[in-house]
Amino acid sequence: MISTEDNISPEFSLSSSPTFEIQNRSSLTKFPRLFSPDAGGQVTERVSSSSPLNCPISSAIPFTIFDPQDDWLPITASRNGNKYYAAFHTLCSGLGIQALVVPVAFKTLGWTWGIISLSLAYIWQLYTLWLLVQLHESTETGMRFNRYLQLFSAAIDNKLGKSFACLSIIFLSGGTCVALIVMGGSNLKYFFHVACNVKILTAVEWYLVFTCMAVILSQLPNLNSIAGVSLIGAITGVGYCTLLWVVSVAKGRVPIPNASYEPVRAETTDTGEMFEVFNALGIIALAFRGHNLTLEIQATMPSTEKHPSRVPMWEGVKVAYTVIAMCLFPLAVSGFWAYGRQIPNDGMLAALHLFHSHDVSRFVLGLTTIFIVINALTSYQIYAMPSFDDLESKYTGKHKKPSPWWLRMFMRVLVAYLNFFGAVAFPLNRGINTLLGGLTLPVTMAYPCFIWLIIKKPKINSCMWYLNWGLGILGIGLSSLLTAAGVYIIINSDVHSDFFNPE
Repeated sequence: MISTEDNISPEFSLSSSPTFEIQNRSSLTKFPRLFSPDAGGQVTERVSSSSPLNCPISSAIPFTIFDPQDDWLPITASRNGNKYYAAFHTLCSGLGIQALVVPVAFKTLGWTWGIISLSLAYIWQLYTLWLLVQLHESTETGMRFNRYLQLFSAAIDNKLGKSFACLSIIFLSGGTCVALIVMGGSNLKYFFHVACNVKILTAVEWYLVFTCMAVILSQLPNLNSIAGVSLIGAITGVGYCTLLWVVSVAKGRVPIPNASYEPVRAETTDTGEMFEVFNALGIIALAFRGHNLTLEIQATMPSTEKHPSRVPMWEGVKVAYTVIAMCLFPLAVSGFWAYGRQIPNDGMLAALHLFHSHDVSRFVLGLTTIFIVINALTSYQIYAMPSFDDLESKYTGKHKKPSPWWLRMFMRVLVAYLNFFGAVAFPLNRGINTLLGGLTLPVTMAYPCFIWLIIKKPKINSCMWYLNWGLGILGIGLSSLLTAAGVYIIINSDVHSDFFNPE
């Protein structure tokens, strides 16, 4: 039984407020409670006023407690997510255009090391994904971390560390949105060329058309409301990956002069050859993305002590990454088998246009292209959602009320056209991609391991202690090498001529 004199604020009135603040958490219940930190780092627990405080049942029921500001933000405004929504969002964010260039990595690594590297990367990122799902909510403290940066800040109270994590997440989310605009606009252009046999707009104008379409779709209010959009994105992603590897196998090996499976060696120095290997590893590492969205997706689910959100979330993740493996591995193997070391640097889509535009029906070419456009359009929504959420949190944290509809619309338009500017301004070649991959790799491969060590505090010299230290250090080292490789490739290639000059 709870004493109202000790626990209820004197300003509280049952007739004036549906919720009330608890001043003394320790006397409420012995069970762990789930809550979220507000913008200032303070935590307010809330329970429903429909249950009397002096009822014995109230001391035996664990509560799921949320920061009231979460009700105003697009990621956490709706808490009715489930394992199906988790699978849709995870598959849409995890399978995308980056999978199309995985066979290019095999040009440098060859069959053996290509398959080994891809398999190890898949297992590694699946393990760190499991760590994030487990870290979303703590049964010891009752804390629920709804965003990647919240979890990182709770584990690492260091300004420099937070700055690195923030930049990595910005590069990952923003860079992905820019790449989606480039891919979506370019394929819109190609689709109309295939379907209508006319070139009516320039590349920049097609980027703008795609951005306008993305802006319209981005007006959906919250993350749960785009579950259907993510389902469409997942279906189209599986669709074009399947079409590409099936066409490669059905048409057989292309009779290309000088085609072979021998790894490509740099024609310059040993340093150049080493960086080419790192570039290939960067392509494989970049094939697995979406970890920066895992906590946000899990935040859309209800959670109690008996039914924690990590259970349905992990079920959805397992289904999604089983499908991703069924798409990614056949795409990589069949692509390298069909084209060998002659596969273009732009990946499987470029190979389809280069080698099969004359012997594949226009229907298949058009269907593959439109699937890529739809997938890019739907993936943009989930990758842009953290930016929408962050901008709205600035307003709600300051004014203590939800953002008005016109301001929400303006924020989303602003984000979209900043991404459009990035798509026009910066070239997406292999040097830029490797650099971005190196800068963002810790979000996927390293940070979850260090966060687990800090929060869970596994026993020193235990298996989990060695495993997470080893993977974390290896991830940071690989990130540094990939970043250096990206800089090296940019310096030694004619990148400057591509700025503000999209093709």
